[in-house]
Amino acid sequence: MRLWSIHPRYLDAQGLVALWREALLAQAVLRGRTKGYRRHPQLARFRAHAAPRSAINAYLAEVHADATRRGFAFDRSKIGPRRRIDPLSVTAGQLSYEWQHLMRKLARRNPALRRRWSAIAAPDCHPSFRRVRGPVETWEKH
Repeated sequence: MRLWSIHPRYLDAQGLVALWREALLAQAVLRGRTKGYRRHPQLARFRAHAAPRSAINAYLAEVHADATRRGFAFDRSKIGPRRRIDPLSVTAGQLSYEWQHLMRKLARRNPALRRRWSAIAAPDCHPSFRRVRGPVETWEKH
């Protein structure tokens, strides 16, 4: 499961579809509707939020908005109620780690998109997050 902290606009089509599916899985886990993935480390930041279900819904809504702008037809009805949330924090180190991870993926899957983003040193984060100082998150498997 990869719940990207970087903005979804940077993902290729394959990455965006995978993100949608994985975020829906995360939503099911946070709702207690699955037996698997309950201890997945990427869910720690959503669980730590004051309103975990609202946080994942807000996350999904932003993925949906980006997908819609790109012409995808993701099912909006799969997202729960959207409420304003306090943003989740993501460290600059985590964003940098994810950016390098995405650049490696794009080098194999979509070299043209990788070239498009290659000049970006500090990518924008997903709108549900705010950047804070710090290293790669402790839950990240690297």
